[in-house]
Amino acid sequence: MSELAPGERTTRAGGSNGLQRRERLCALVARRGFASVAELARAFGVSEMTIRRDLDRLAAAGLVVRAHGGAVARERAGVALALDEPSFRARLRRAAAAKLAIARRALELVPPGCTLGLDVGTTTFELARALAPRDDVRVFTNSLQAASVLGQGRVEVYLPGGRIRPRELSLVGSIAARELSRYWLDLAFLGAAGVTADGFFDYSLEDTEIKQVYLARARRVVFLCDSTKFARMSVVKVCALEQVHTLVTEASPPPPLAAALARAGVEVVVAQPQPELGVGQGD
Repeated sequence: MSELAPGERTTRAGGSNGLQRRERLCALVARRGFASVAELARAFGVSEMTIRRDLDRLAAAGLVVRAHGGAVARERAGVALALDEPSFRARLRRAAAAKLAIARRALELVPPGCTLGLDVGTTTFELARALAPRDDVRVFTNSLQAASVLGQGRVEVYLPGGRIRPRELSLVGSIAARELSRYWLDLAFLGAAGVTADGFFDYSLEDTEIKQVYLARARRVVFLCDSTKFARMSVVKVCALEQVHTLVTEASPPPPLAAALARAGVEVVVAQPQPELGVGQGD
């Protein structure tokens, strides 16, 4: 998240009491959609512990939603808030034709001899299916789902150690992050629960920790997001738009998001879904 704009900063000199500070906190989060504890502490001239207590009180009152490292607005015009993570199988069936089209278009971005990182998620899983026949790439992934598909093909595939997150069958934790951080990647393909002008968001703090390793170690970062993720936030911010090189999707983003992506220098690649690909193929 970028720093607060000058007009959004306040200081201890304003003499605000806790109630006034929380009112301004609530208004700022509502306006921004997401704000981190660290930037709020700097803006209001108080400790991060004080901000955490303020946000906890606002969340208890139903005015904001606590997220890792900050808070998300309860309501924001034009932006949906996704808090509950559906099962992998349910997500795989959702927008299945779009995900297949995105995966096939993303496959075109993978040159021979490439070393890539493959994130967890259903669209990245479809990319794993598309990659499996290749014998000229090396894949590092923390997704057991993706690895099981790639392992049946000809791809050279590597898994880190770590703890298994049962819901997603992903490898997470400090061991996985440390092992993946040893490698440099030509490409990283990541998924997300949502994307807004403020950045990319996901459901899981644990999976996000690994996504951020991919972000740090890849020369080119590509997000795979179908259009149901546009103007949608979740509880963990993965990264700002400026940290991403390419977004592959199946429909043009709405004008406000398209403008934000253009300002951030994100290349938008639009794949064309094939009507004959039915939802049943996502099962």
